[in-house]
Amino acid sequence: MKKIIIIILVAFVIIQFFPIDKTNPPVNKGMDFLRIKNTPENVAKIINTSCYDCHSNETKYPWYSSIAPSSWFLKNHINEGRRELNFSTFAMYEPKRQIHKMEECIEMIEKKEMPLESYYIGHQEAKLTDEQRKELVTYFKKQIEDTKIKMQ
Repeated sequence: MKKIIIIILVAFVIIQFFPIDKTNPPVNKGMDFLRIKNTPENVAKIINTSCYDCHSNETKYPWYSSIAPSSWFLKNHINEGRRELNFSTFAMYEPKRQIHKMEECIEMIEKKEMPLESYYIGHQEAKLTDEQRKELVTYFKKQIEDTKIKMQ
């Protein structure tokens, strides 16, 4: 039993020598969703608090991002989040893709799939109330309509 504990401890120490890259890609505010959509401050605050850590290039890494293997899980989650939707590069999406991404936002918010439950562990402030969910859905629906009008 002693040998197993020692092996586990040694392995834990060794994996700490393989940190994640916490460098965020550069941010061009002219490409950012909140700016290009002229998002009202109250809605912007909700999106920034509940979405931007995983879905933008403005990730704020928590203390546990320095401890492997949780850091690896976190980095993978952030990379996946940015691949699915990156608010920092939203202006690069074609209008049809923007609409699709906002429709996905609505779906995830309505189904309470986003933000992820696991995100709340260290980020209680990100937990959305039913009122905030409704506000976001209404906002995204309006943005979809505005985008469709601009496409005509």
